[in-house]
Amino acid sequence: MASNASIITRDNQKIADPSGNVYESIVVIGKRARQISAQQKEELNSKLAEFASSVDNLEEIFENREQIEISKFYERMPKPSTVAIDEFLDGKLSFRRPDLEELES
Repeated sequence: MASNASIITRDNQKIADPSGNVYESIVVIGKRARQISAQQKEELNSKLAEFASSVDNLEEIFENREQIEISKFYERMPKPSTVAIDEFLDGKLSFRRPDLEELES
């Protein structure tokens, strides 16, 4: 992922150009961000499930460095909304409007 993790100002016109409407663009970006977020959460949960223990040993909880490193890695990743905006502006997302397709048919 080549997305910038910091906050940057976006040009509303560049966001509006692919769909012709800034609000439609935001809906597309939001849906993609939710997909990315769900995927990242699933990956994180599967990696953390390897460390799940049925025994509540206090020493084990504090000494699990691999689990901490995995969590820190996911915290440092760019936010799903940033990745979705970058994908949208780079033309990597395709979207369609079913209501307009029905009217054209």
